[in-house]
Amino acid sequence: MITNQLISFIQEYYKTRDFIPLHAPAFEGNERKYVLDTLDSTFVSSVGRYVDEFEKQIADYTKAKYAIATVNGTAALHSALYLCGVKTGDLVITQALTFVATCNAIAYLGADPVFVDVNRETLGLCPQALLNYLEEHCEIREQVCYHKNGARVRAVVVMHTFGHPAKIIELKKVCECFYIELIEDAAESLGSLYKGQHTGTFATMSALSFNGNKVITTGGGGMILCNDEGAANRAKHITTTAKQPHPYEFYHDEIAFNYRMPNINAALGCAQLEQLTSYIENKRELAVLYQSELAASEMTFIVEPEHARSNYWLNAVLCPSKAYRDEMLTKTNQAGVMTRPIWQLMHTLPMFKNALRGPLTNSLFLADRLVNIPSSVFNVKGLK
Repeated sequence: MITNQLISFIQEYYKTRDFIPLHAPAFEGNERKYVLDTLDSTFVSSVGRYVDEFEKQIADYTKAKYAIATVNGTAALHSALYLCGVKTGDLVITQALTFVATCNAIAYLGADPVFVDVNRETLGLCPQALLNYLEEHCEIREQVCYHKNGARVRAVVVMHTFGHPAKIIELKKVCECFYIELIEDAAESLGSLYKGQHTGTFATMSALSFNGNKVITTGGGGMILCNDEGAANRAKHITTTAKQPHPYEFYHDEIAFNYRMPNINAALGCAQLEQLTSYIENKRELAVLYQSELAASEMTFIVEPEHARSNYWLNAVLCPSKAYRDEMLTKTNQAGVMTRPIWQLMHTLPMFKNALRGPLTNSLFLADRLVNIPSSVFNVKGLK
């Protein structure tokens, strides 16, 4: 059976029959050196040179004008939504096929998510589905978009699922026509490009994640990307408790967030970033091998979309049926090869069950059939 062949392929690739995780971090560069440097300096919290350096390096890498480091990706997204003016009672359109943090960040501000379908090729928000929903349910009054229920549609959040870029240019055009802010949840897509431009640099603001399972990690960490100097200064201000600079006084001029990334985490990130290019090359090579291995099977390997260069953060396959998916999940995990289904669709969770939504045909199809398979870089310690 193809599942057994896939298990054997994965075990041979990682050269072990021990447990193989879905995505483990690799620490084989300057991680220990830089982290110990923060300990020696005693600057382990949010004041330290590595925070500034990590921000600069991420901005240089993505070609974003500004990058503001946060404690995690959810904090980055929460801040981005706040800075884009999302308020209590607003509606924020996003995809039901996403990680729960996307919707949690919306709810933190008292806003409500509205679920629109994804594109089956990109796994991200579908521009046509977005346009259809807006034309059917919304109207423009004095350059403001309102839902027919009276609530303001303040923003659209698109996620680049598993590192595969969504059709972000097309989505941006739709948002501009309806006077809606576009925000990118680029948590999973560091190193991914759409038409030669890095994800996270198309929208007003975006959020990256450096969680322990991402392409590179800071242990816990995130980043806000933007291209406007005023917005960047404000992002840094509100993620640093809105404290006004002063040699000794503590004066805060608004309610804000304690979201600044600690120096010790940024040190880890700087070391990881030195290896990012090789990590992505390694992951893209693994994707090619998976595609070849599965070419004659009943499963379809998810490849990067047209006009995109994906980081292949988490490789994924599409099974022919839910029953096939369930059997594959059982057999692989019993063999010590970690696989998982896609997240529960957001509208099926109790806190979002009453959310407005359009047709979710593609989301439901993918939820029944998609499986993530091991995607760690080859030289992960313990997998040699």
